[in-house]
Amino acid sequence: MKTFMAKAEEVERKWYVVDADGKTLGRLASEVAKILRGKHKPIYTPHVDTGDHVIVINAEKVRLTGKKLDQKMYRRHSQYPGGLKEIPYRQLMETRPTLAVYQAVKGMLPKNSLGRKMLKKLRVYAGPDHKHEAQQPEMLEI
Repeated sequence: MKTFMAKAEEVERKWYVVDADGKTLGRLASEVAKILRGKHKPIYTPHVDTGDHVIVINAEKVRLTGKKLDQKMYRRHSQYPGGLKEIPYRQLMETRPTLAVYQAVKGMLPKNSLGRKMLKKLRVYAGPDHKHEAQQPEMLEI
């Protein structure tokens, strides 16, 4: 018996809508990363992008547990000496809530060209509206 290996051109991709209202950030991000990666499918192959497209709505209503809103920091660096910028998650959630969800999912995907390809199938919206009705996405309960 031969081992099945999926081919990139034969993968059928679905579209899913995930409502982040009231969900915990990390648990939501791990489930979304699993769908983007394709681990929920029986044809999963580690070196092939077998995942589906995911639309996350209501990113502004995602929650963090404990004291993470004040203690957890979003960090970026300008690559210049002393160029580290830190923003607490409370400020990040007020100004750019989509970035918080996007970075959480990005951290749970592989750090290579395949992971970057998977990340392109993620769309995050702060409110309940999205512009992908033509793809007929299915609601996914997490």
